[in-house]
Amino acid sequence: MLGSFHCVGMCGAIALALPGGVDAATSPLRYAGGRLLYNLGRVTTYAMLGAGAGLVGQGLRLAGVQQGLSIASGVLILLLVAVPERYPGRVAGWLGLDRPLAWVKNTLGRLFQQPTLPALYATGVLNGLLPCGLVYLALAGALSAPGVAGAAAYMACFGLGTLPLMFGLSLSGRLVPLLWRTRMRQAVPYAASVLAVLFIVRGLGLGIPYFSPQLNPSTTTTSAAQPATVYDCH
Repeated sequence: MLGSFHCVGMCGAIALALPGGVDAATSPLRYAGGRLLYNLGRVTTYAMLGAGAGLVGQGLRLAGVQQGLSIASGVLILLLVAVPERYPGRVAGWLGLDRPLAWVKNTLGRLFQQPTLPALYATGVLNGLLPCGLVYLALAGALSAPGVAGAAAYMACFGLGTLPLMFGLSLSGRLVPLLWRTRMRQAVPYAASVLAVLFIVRGLGLGIPYFSPQLNPSTTTTSAAQPATVYDCH
């Protein structure tokens, strides 16, 4: 929810420029429904990105590096917090994604000419693919979420947290004063840092129930010839 103030600053212009404004007078319910679909489109994309991060994280956990993964996620979040805001937005360019992003932007331009409910949902889906440092922060946390479904749910919750303010903004551009938007955006790095420390402490396995559980190895025999080490989280 704190992150939604960052979204207002980065994507507020898109939310305010959504097509179908004439529906506000002729059909208020359709107008509000279109704005809601736009935001649900963003949530859909975040959940799909989370599933991808979950696949990566699951592979790393199967390799036996789950504690290191949690610590690495926390360190990555701290690095993203420390990097100036203009640089995370360039990550896509560094990865050679300029052409796909150009297609996304061109498609968004065409969708803005179609004030239909499916077009508004598709606009939200594509909006979720635009470079955003806050999304990168959330994905770093999703890496250590429990499983693919857990990572997808993690990112869906991230998106749902931004929905109330972004939905309100799309209905009224004067919902939040500029001063409050600025202050809350300044609070985002501190909240992200707390989350990062939580991931790091959890990965250290200090034996604190639910907060920093310790992984205790126990030996079982899967066959007469090959023992296996099983880790139980208490």
